[in-house]
Amino acid sequence: MAQKNGFFKKLIIIILVFIGIGALLKAGSGMLGEQEKTLSAKNTILHLEMNGVILNGKRFLKNLKKYSEDNRVKAVVININSPGGSVGPSQEIYHEIKKVRDELKKPVVCVTTGVMASGAYYSAVACDKIVVAPGALVGSIGVIMEFANLEKLYDWAKVSRYSITSGKFKDSGAEYRPMREDEKNLFQNMINEVYAQFKGTVAKERKLKDDVVSEYADGRVFTGATAVKVGFADQEGFFDDAVSLAAELAKLGKDYDVFEVPKKKMSIFDFGGREGEDDLNSLVEFADVLKGKAAIAAGITPGVNMESAVKYLLRSQYLNQPLYMMPGYWE
Repeated sequence: MAQKNGFFKKLIIIILVFIGIGALLKAGSGMLGEQEKTLSAKNTILHLEMNGVILNGKRFLKNLKKYSEDNRVKAVVININSPGGSVGPSQEIYHEIKKVRDELKKPVVCVTTGVMASGAYYSAVACDKIVVAPGALVGSIGVIMEFANLEKLYDWAKVSRYSITSGKFKDSGAEYRPMREDEKNLFQNMINEVYAQFKGTVAKERKLKDDVVSEYADGRVFTGATAVKVGFADQEGFFDDAVSLAAELAKLGKDYDVFEVPKKKMSIFDFGGREGEDDLNSLVEFADVLKGKAAIAAGITPGVNMESAVKYLLRSQYLNQPLYMMPGYWE
């Protein structure tokens, strides 16, 4: 037993030493990376990417603020490929893009060759111009909350769930019981309020009449070509067209460089940092799911991991929180 304990102590020490060395190497390479990848040209167009579901947007916002305030940056091009996401972060991104335009007086052009839908479109209307590939998916102006009633599933699994609350709406959206009519009305009013904010922002920024926005703001998705025709985008094109347009708006002529923000490389040494928080949470969540699946496959009762597995299998991680999304939860 003593020999086994000694072995584990040595193993832990070796692991800690490697983590320490790795952290030092990471810090050193990070500083070198900053020296190698910096703004150099007097006239620079900043290229940012906004990809995937918008759940907080912290990394995008950090890069936008950090680089757009540099005097060498004369314009910004944002390449978007996103189906939307949470309302608040989408509105925050919209607000920060507007600040670049209004306070820094720098033109911003958004472009997509993939998807610019719902919350991503909300963010994009803050740009001076929107460039879209003719076959891109654009629009999906609307808001949704998703709920699931798993009461019968819990009955089948012989699981009884309940809550003790301080008020009748505190557990609204709970998946273990049917939703009451007053709860449905509460959520519908919230949806209507955010929907009005969305439509009002689109009408204001795109300079469209309210009746035109209302006609098309029913959750539908346009092709890029149609979005241009009905006024929800400015022109058909691709990334190079967006860069040329940004240079034109900034009056740069042909004398400019395009600066792409270096992508952060994740490693095991990032797991203790705040910046990789979302990635870490996703990994931990997925690990719980895997443990639950493995236990089920082995015929072992997995306890709390059963819930993680059920939610993963039913794609219901973001159901019943409530979490209003634009346009909703996307896998």
